[in-house]
Amino acid sequence: MRRISIRLQLIPSEANDLSINIFNGVLKIAINVTTSVVGKQSVRLIRLMVAVSLVFTTTSFAADGDAIVWQAYDESVVLQNLADHSNAQMQFKLLQSKIQNKNDLWAPFANELAAFSENDYQRLKPLILEQSVPDIQQAVVAGQISYAALTTFYIYRIREIETNSNLSLNAVIALNPDAIRRAQRLDRLRDAGNEIALDSLFGIPVLLKDNIGFEGLATTAGSLSLQSNYTASAFLTEKLEVNGAIILGKANMSEWAYFFCNDCPSGYSAMGGQTLNPYGRFLFGTGGSSSGSGAAGAANLASLTIGSETSGSILSPASANSMVGYKPTTGLVSRSGVVPISSTLDTTGPITKSVVDALILFNAMTGFDQQDLAMPLLSDDFRLINRQIDLGEVRIGVMSSFTNDAFYSKAVELLKTNGAQPIDIDFQPTRSSRFSEFLGGEMVRDLQIYLSANAGSEVNISSIAELQQYNLEDMDLRAPYGQGLVDMMAELELSPSELDAIREELQASARSQLEAVFNENGIDVLLSVNNRSAGITALANYPALTIPMGYEENGRPIGLTLIVPSFEDQTLFDIGVQFELLTEARRLPELYQ
Repeated sequence: MRRISIRLQLIPSEANDLSINIFNGVLKIAINVTTSVVGKQSVRLIRLMVAVSLVFTTTSFAADGDAIVWQAYDESVVLQNLADHSNAQMQFKLLQSKIQNKNDLWAPFANELAAFSENDYQRLKPLILEQSVPDIQQAVVAGQISYAALTTFYIYRIREIETNSNLSLNAVIALNPDAIRRAQRLDRLRDAGNEIALDSLFGIPVLLKDNIGFEGLATTAGSLSLQSNYTASAFLTEKLEVNGAIILGKANMSEWAYFFCNDCPSGYSAMGGQTLNPYGRFLFGTGGSSSGSGAAGAANLASLTIGSETSGSILSPASANSMVGYKPTTGLVSRSGVVPISSTLDTTGPITKSVVDALILFNAMTGFDQQDLAMPLLSDDFRLINRQIDLGEVRIGVMSSFTNDAFYSKAVELLKTNGAQPIDIDFQPTRSSRFSEFLGGEMVRDLQIYLSANAGSEVNISSIAELQQYNLEDMDLRAPYGQGLVDMMAELELSPSELDAIREELQASARSQLEAVFNENGIDVLLSVNNRSAGITALANYPALTIPMGYEENGRPIGLTLIVPSFEDQTLFDIGVQFELLTEARRLPELYQ
């Protein structure tokens, strides 16, 4: 059987007339569209080029029906037009990974996928898409779905999306070959009489960012240098499995957690290719560095995803993909077994479709890890509670720099209408020019420690200098956007005392600024937008929670970000749950319904 797929792409261009031509199998139709732009901008003409590619792909047969096969496609037309994108971060050099064969992702599930029909997929959609963990557990209790069916659904959906070049997101780097078998084992435990709470992760599929260790899958941080880094599970991964979660696989990410190259796009890694945003694959960036976690979660490729953050790497992709992102106080979740940037700032955290899911996921990740020196003893029994509070007792800090943002102002007014007390604050945080130098110094030290203690036996680098040399041997394949930050780190000559001095200076400055804002204004929470305040909150170790608050006129998601002092994470959820109930702003991306 031969299948014909038609690829439609809307690409900004500059001509002013209609043209039609066919070249190399691509039908190109250029059309002028008059667009009225709301605001101070005048009406303008925008030309959209519609490239219709007739792609003939040979489909092989499985014993029980047709097998869907991924094939690399010609991305040159897309890249040519993106070269003129108004956002330089969207001027991609490549989309597809040069080394990944996506058919390998779902090959271990051939029999299960052959037995799972399109009718099964459509029937289960209402029970799974956009549903919270308690909703899914309730459907299991009602006998409407099993954990095995839930897991198979996601693998089927990943294959459906990633074999369609009009929808593919490059958000998933690896799938766990034991995922369905584990789901079947959990089904048997439940059928044997094990009672499962509605807020339990038992049987729930989770995608990990690919800098988090999981035994049986390589932990690559997106880099070809770690392609064979088969290492033990991270502490938090073990906690998830103890709590019954199913590790579905690994999400793509900005290579080396976006501390790798200068001015490269978020979401690119040599291992996984360019992660794309389901709200506009060639319109909006994914944010980073937990790009695959954000995009996969938004497109419902897993029930839950986990990211990591040094400075904005959860808040950025969560807000860019209309997701809830929670950056805990550093020290509440173990970092053991996670590829590092900075032992001072790094943390892991949930990226989910709802606030309650972020709370549930966090509680399943926690536990005291004596190997992680950043963890206080209170982390052993620290848990978040889903509760209703009276917003009339909450004082919210309203930053003047955001009051011209219509979404921000509407969110403030909504909270005020429901009892919160807004306090106007003129807060312009300062950022030190030595921040990148500090992160570089910590990564030089901490990556070497990680590689010495955790790296698989086939990993052939042990330091930043060796990573630099490895990439230089084939820059087109291993570092097509260069490795400017690696070059910077390789040249750093900071003594331990000098690095400590920079850390103390940066943290003291950030803490003093935020402590003054909270103490002098008597506020409980500071409101920001997206990841705009991520740098200072990271240095001060203030936790943050971003929640969808709407979509700009062009469809770009935007999030309200709540910030509170260290270890007051419960306040984030007390207010966040209420705000989410009041807005219900999140929407499933149109093309992924």
